Amino acid sequence: MHPRPPAPPGLRRRSLLRGLAGAGTLAALPALAGCSSRDPNTVTLTSNRANAAQRAAMQDIVGLFEAESGHTVEINTFDSTSFQESINNYLQGTPDDVIAWFAGYRTRFFAERGLISDVSQVWEGLEGAFTDQVRDLCSAPDGKQYMVPDSTAPWAVFHRRSLFEENGYEAPATRAEFVELCERMRRDGLEPIASGVREGWPAMGMFDHLNLRLNGPEFHLELLDGLHSWDSPEVRAVFGAWAELLPHHQADPLGRGINEAQTSLVRREAGMMLCGMFLTHVFPEGEDLDDLDCFPFPEFDAEIGADAVEAPIDGFMASGTPRNPEAAHALLAHFGTREAEEVYTAVDPQALPLRLDADTSGFSPLEAKVNDMVVNAGALTQYMDRDSRPDFASIVMIPALQRFLSRPDDIADLTASIQRQKLSIFGQ
Repeated sequence: MHPRPPAPPGLRRRSLLRGLAGAGTLAALPALAGCSSRDPNTVTLTSNRANAAQRAAMQDIVGLFEAESGHTVEINTFDSTSFQESINNYLQGTPDDVIAWFAGYRTRFFAERGLISDVSQVWEGLEGAFTDQVRDLCSAPDGKQYMVPDSTAPWAVFHRRSLFEENGYEAPATRAEFVELCERMRRDGLEPIASGVREGWPAMGMFDHLNLRLNGPEFHLELLDGLHSWDSPEVRAVFGAWAELLPHHQADPLGRGINEAQTSLVRREAGMMLCGMFLTHVFPEGEDLDDLDCFPFPEFDAEIGADAVEAPIDGFMASGTPRNPEAAHALLAHFGTREAEEVYTAVDPQALPLRLDADTSGFSPLEAKVNDMVVNAGALTQYMDRDSRPDFASIVMIPALQRFLSRPDDIADLTASIQRQKLSIFGQ
């Protein structure tokens, strides 16, 4: 294989996307089944990086590894949704040696069940490459590491820079300033906060950020891990603060999809949107994308501050019993290199590298700002559906958040209902 070289430092990351879009796509595999190869020189990889650009980047990264190590890598790629739905059974079967997955609770869950293996040895060669927060999110309670990270797609409050400049708006730092800005935008004929949650999961972002700002990251993560009551003053305060902000959101968020809400920001119909970096996909490259800016979700309690950042992290883990553990660890170490991270993040516009020595010279002003937020974060969280049990997040919380948005005055009954369901799932 002759891999494409990484992007020159000055080249805009997103500009590579068009060139790679023609790389083609592979047919979806019919089922999640581990490769049967027993060649000691071969390492197998399951990937959920499924679009054409992501596939091309993975081939490039693997090509570099093959050239340097002499190993052969067999890649099995699955669409992300099917992969997430099947991975629990997959890991209990005959999985590939290395698997793409998510940091935080999702990694810890499989580590505690012995379905993935300790890769602390790999981390010995990555000492100082990542922040302590990133390392912790790749670890289990036993203090060992089970994942090697490669990218993140952080959340923030996004807006058009030109819209703020034309109207004299300033990024709010506090709850009062945020509400004041919303009121001013409404007077100026704008929808202050774009909102589309028809799919269910987008509503989790607002709950997460309000809980982080009102109760702090430790309480937030413990709540999602089933360690606190949902029928508590702390949780009711989160829904109460959200109810106060609802008049500043676009009306009928349940009838609007997230893409429609994002488009209202592109069209200058809305002033702001709490969203992940995937928002960059809907802004046309050029003047529109260059106009995109952001700020951290504001502080709601001075004692807690606003330095916790929601930054979902993707990476790679080793199966519980890899057929070729030595080669699997070598591939994981390669995924953790600066070169591999930069090859991948160059073609995925929502992904930012996580290594502290990553080359940021080609970053746009937006990418540089978001990168600084992550590097300097007091805490990193992964988003509700990654920081909690999948069954609780999807079966309990999506309907609960939708119920809240349709009946925001019914908070006490809502939190009591969530708590009852939480007890049936977590057992505590």
